[in-house]
This record gives sequence, structure tokens and C-alpha cells, in this order.
Amino acid sequence: MKLRFIGIDPNTGTGQSPTLWVDEITQDLVIQGWKADPILTAQCAATEVPGHATGIPDHEAVVRIPARMVPIVRKACDVAEGTELR
Repeated sequence: MKLRFIGIDPNTGTGQSPTLWVDEITQDLVIQGWKADPILTAQCAATEVPGHATGIPDHEAVVRIPARMVPIVRKACDVAEGTELR
């Protein structure tokens, strides 16, 4: 696995570092975010979506990244799709 660093929360401080990478082999987005609180996790687990079972499997997690990181998420998507402007 080779990770390409894309960006970090612009308001990063000690202990606050949501970060995005792209796996250069699989093109997967790799996201480090804040652990969701139990209420949000339960809400996500209970939400019914067509074609999606309720619950959160043990190998998955709910994370949050701040809205101010939307431009970084867009850049990560562009990198993953190979459409990044150079």
C-alpha cells in the first residue's frame, strides 16, 4: 500500500487532525476522522437505506470530518479518479 497525503484539517491543533490520503494502488480514500459519538453511531446504525442492512459491522466505524474539509475531500476524489488538475 502506498498512501498519497492529500490534506489535513486546516484548523488542526494538538489532538485534532482529521486527514485524507488516497491509496495509490487501489485508489481508495483513506480517512482519519473523529470518532462519532454514541448517539450519532446509533442513529447511523438504525437508519434504513435500500439495499443496506441496518447496524454497523464490527470491521466498520462511523467517523466525522469537519465540513471545512470538503475541498480536501473533493481533491482526494479527483486524485482517486485521475482527474486532478496539476
